Amino acid sequence: MAEIDEIDHQVLRLLREDGRRTFSEMAAEIGLSVAAVKRRVDRLREIGVITGFTVRVDYAKLGWGIEAFTELRYPGTTPVAKIIRTATDVPEVQEVFTIAGDPDALIHVRVRDLSHLQQVIDRLRRAGDVTGTKTLLVLGSWTRDTGSATDTRSATDTGPAGEPGRRPPR
Repeated sequence: MAEIDEIDHQVLRLLREDGRRTFSEMAAEIGLSVAAVKRRVDRLREIGVITGFTVRVDYAKLGWGIEAFTELRYPGTTPVAKIIRTATDVPEVQEVFTIAGDPDALIHVRVRDLSHLQQVIDRLRRAGDVTGTKTLLVLGSWTRDTGSATDTRSATDTGPAGEPGRRPPR
């Protein structure tokens, strides 16, 4: 386990909130010199605590506003590698979690609409040795790393004319 102190934790928190934050911004907030913050970030990268920097995307704005988790069940003799391969061959699958117990895997999918979700689930059911599925739609989420919450309803609700963001009158 890597040894990090409270200042390292502060650096990590600031970078999780905004990975593009400058060393000088972090230095001002933490109370260190810019060089000291840079050394800490470099060290955290070297010891593998920071594994990379990424971007957060609002997929709803790209037309992919529906997320779901699908449980996959397999015969008991199915190798884990085959379970993972079944899901990774489907481009809508964002993440695959192999888990102990029932079900055997939990996958995170992102789709354009419910019809698209049905197509993805059908594709998964036809793949490999899948013996059963159960799908749960995501209504909203919260992430500890960023402290941000999303409410997917505003992005995916449609009015009578199918216009995104419009809700039926009450």
